[in-house]
Amino acid sequence: MRRTLKNILYHELIGLNIIVLSHSDRGLIGRRGVIIDESANTLKILDENVREITIPKLYGIFRIILPGNSYIDVDGSTIVGRPEDRLKKIKKRKS
Repeated sequence: MRRTLKNILYHELIGLNIIVLSHSDRGLIGRRGVIIDESANTLKILDENVREITIPKLYGIFRIILPGNSYIDVDGSTIVGRPEDRLKKIKKRKS
């Protein structure tokens, strides 16, 4: 299934571009890059300087850029949890 603005929260985020719009750690605000890994509580991005940065999902607001340059702003608390659990939710919605 194609990733769209309506279903992105139920899909894999790895490979998508991201910008940190707001975060409790002020040093992370404005960081941007490509998501290279995701755990239950963090996103790991490769930034413009080719450095890996680990960003806690909780307390952050992120702009996720989809193919075709559309984007969605996501509250990190909505994506806290294991990525595979989000994938399971989309299968349940289809049933």
